[in-house]
Amino acid sequence: MSESVEALAGKVDAQLKTSVRRVPAPAGELAYETDAATLLSVCRTLRDSEELRFQMLMDLAGVDYLHFGRDDWETESATRLGFSRARFAQEGPPDPDAPGRFAVVYQLLSIAHNQRLRLKVRCPDTAEPALDSVIDVWGCANWFEREAFDLFGIVFRGHPDLRRLLTDYGFIGHPFRKDFPLIGNVEVQYDPDKRRVVYRPVSITPRVLVPKVIRHDHRYEPALRDPQVPR
Repeated sequence: MSESVEALAGKVDAQLKTSVRRVPAPAGELAYETDAATLLSVCRTLRDSEELRFQMLMDLAGVDYLHFGRDDWETESATRLGFSRARFAQEGPPDPDAPGRFAVVYQLLSIAHNQRLRLKVRCPDTAEPALDSVIDVWGCANWFEREAFDLFGIVFRGHPDLRRLLTDYGFIGHPFRKDFPLIGNVEVQYDPDKRRVVYRPVSITPRVLVPKVIRHDHRYEPALRDPQVPR
């Protein structure tokens, strides 16, 4: 871990103490997790502390952990043509009502110190996922929170205009949830008789998406390779 990241971690720990928990992150990055009840106070400290000054919210995204840790891909050694085979393994059906299924991730930037930090908060209630809006902390969260509401169904309390952003007003469901069908539930078509766009049952044939399998080729069998030419 770089010295600059560790120095930033020391400042965060000193300012927020037990309000945040450090979580694993790729090399050169710093990530923390906090509880929904302390979200706003943590965000204000990250923004207002002179040692931190994370004045900019770069991104806000929802996360669905329905299948997290359950998808296991095992492959044999790869050739220059691709993987030889792949297998999908899963132990039992996932629980859509499991606590902590939904979370929100905040990507923060300190322009003053040229540093970045990732903050994650899990929604306490899976049936009705909700968190406090951070619009009063970072005004640019407006559309980010609308997008997370639209695609994941996460409600942000205190948002002044929480409505769908990317899908149609009559759209049912939240398309980025892991249990939402890939082909959707309905499709729109123009009805020449009614002279307007109407909803109809989806007509796409469901397919199971699997990786392309590159089978073993006898040309790569060790016994059939050309012998080494002596030098």
